[in-house]
Amino acid sequence: MKRRQFIEQSLLTAGGTLLLAGLAKAVAPQEIVFGHGNKRYRLNRQWSQADVSRYPVTDCHEMLQDSKGRIVLLTNETRNNVLLYDKSGKILESWGTEYPGAHGLSIFNEGGEDVLFICDNNRHQVIKTTMQGKVLMTLNYPTMTGEYNKAEEFIPTETAIAPNGDIYVVDGYGKDFVIQYDYKGNYIRHFGGRGPEAKYLRNAHGICVDLRHKTPELIVTSREQNAFKRYSLQGEYIGTIELPGAWVCRPVIKDDYLYAAVLQSSSRLWQQSGFVTILDAQHKVVSNLAGNTPVYQDGRLQEMYQTVKAFSYPHDVCIDDDGCLYVAQWNSGKVYPYKLEPVA
Repeated sequence: MKRRQFIEQSLLTAGGTLLLAGLAKAVAPQEIVFGHGNKRYRLNRQWSQADVSRYPVTDCHEMLQDSKGRIVLLTNETRNNVLLYDKSGKILESWGTEYPGAHGLSIFNEGGEDVLFICDNNRHQVIKTTMQGKVLMTLNYPTMTGEYNKAEEFIPTETAIAPNGDIYVVDGYGKDFVIQYDYKGNYIRHFGGRGPEAKYLRNAHGICVDLRHKTPELIVTSREQNAFKRYSLQGEYIGTIELPGAWVCRPVIKDDYLYAAVLQSSSRLWQQSGFVTILDAQHKVVSNLAGNTPVYQDGRLQEMYQTVKAFSYPHDVCIDDDGCLYVAQWNSGKVYPYKLEPVA
């Protein structure tokens, strides 16, 4: 048995979770490697070089990389809702004081220019902005659906933008509908919502457009069901990707893989039991970062759970053009994002 494997097994707690603090004392930081197969990463918890007195964060909700290679972080701290980093962790810009419920962040290249879509839980709105924060469009609660009587019922958590500019908004903390608009913000349709059938959603926390296959489709989080649901771009239900034990946040696709932060493990609810999961193009889990080795029996994925207490409540993962991962966390002591670098 290799030394690192021996130390990890020796430090396992009775609940099956490895304490990172103990591991860090026993193993040099550069040896702390998470993941499985060809998706293994080295943890860097000190990536952010932000001065907390100038650039504070509360919940680090979501992250992405723009066309200039900058890493963009969204936080619900109204002294600076948006922080722009370079890949080394240096702060380049900051803006935003008007998004107290800043939660969802997506990006779209529109005519050669990046634009952002911010979901604000407190404002019950989706706001489209330039990369400098200028507001271009605001989507209010969708009265045209016939499903909402007041703004407070609409609590959007994420958006996804189709290649033609159509906007899909998930009401993940409200009524769990997916609302589709055209690029001008005109209502097209809605689908999802709650119900007993597989096509319905429960905590539709995230959404993305999957362009990896011949026919594009939507992947929507159903977090309380530990699953992703697949739909056509017209809202027709295709199938479910079961992820037992994993309270997944939004799906993020990079090249052939889907990445997702897992807020927590079902076996240890509200005990800082999160990790990161990675799926291949056939929707099979191939690696868990700070989680158990994925196991399939008779074609069915077995329950997943945190094994290393490296994260508290991971809320999003960003993958940059070098293949590095950045993990933003909710309710985790106002920590800045962590960076994970791939290990050959």
